[in-house]
Amino acid sequence: MSNADKCILSSHCSQAGGPNCNNLCSSWIAVHGFNGAGGRIAAANVPKEYAGVTLQNSPAREDQAEAYKLIDAYVNTFKRQFSDAEERIKSLYLYSESPGTGKTTSASAVLHEYIVRHYIGSLQRDRQPLERCAYFLDVNAWQTLFLGFNRSHVPAETAEAHAAEYYAMESRAKVTPLVVLDDIGVRTATDAFRADLHGVVNYRVANGLPTVYTSNVAIGDLAQVFDARLADRVRDMCVVIPFVGGSKRGIRRSAQKSRVNTSLKISE
Repeated sequence: MSNADKCILSSHCSQAGGPNCNNLCSSWIAVHGFNGAGGRIAAANVPKEYAGVTLQNSPAREDQAEAYKLIDAYVNTFKRQFSDAEERIKSLYLYSESPGTGKTTSASAVLHEYIVRHYIGSLQRDRQPLERCAYFLDVNAWQTLFLGFNRSHVPAETAEAHAAEYYAMESRAKVTPLVVLDDIGVRTATDAFRADLHGVVNYRVANGLPTVYTSNVAIGDLAQVFDARLADRVRDMCVVIPFVGGSKRGIRRSAQKSRVNTSLKISE
């Protein structure tokens, strides 16, 4: 049974849809795991509802056509990851005042594109692809974990488990080459949590690591979320892409299975 309709590599692969397109494919295993629930995709922590979303099949592409022109151009800069001499990859700030306009869907597609280009580009250069080259951090879910070990009367075992996962997520979000910080516009947070979020952002900015932010807060108003100094650092080397219209929640990937192109060879 072919994995072409589930594999994010399929539009780059001459074997997609053929007899070798199955669970034994080494690239399928490397990216998706043998059973489709592991590999580099699992390490990236993308929510299940955005599994398999690519720039080609994204349900937000039609409604956000202008945004996708910029995103398409942006992902072409991912080749810079292989050269220290190149200008660093910029960050993205996906913004709309209204929720549900496709920002998280699009950020997930960008993350998957980074995995594809990192995996293929590494093999072409005889390098070992990183096990985790991209990571998705849901800031609200991360904050929930924080509350899970900082409230009173939390059982010790529960608090310990939440704390361990919280700090593991913090570490991954700091050092992974490309990270999505989904919904950074947290307005009601303790100073301690806000300091941790600031620490992640500051580390990435200081080390030139590209970050894809999604937010309902305009970048000019980030001082409401971060202090002014850090808000300025986020704006540095960051491309703002506005998303238009109202909520499209509930519209998912109806066109996803149409993305297979078996004529293409693996390329950047």
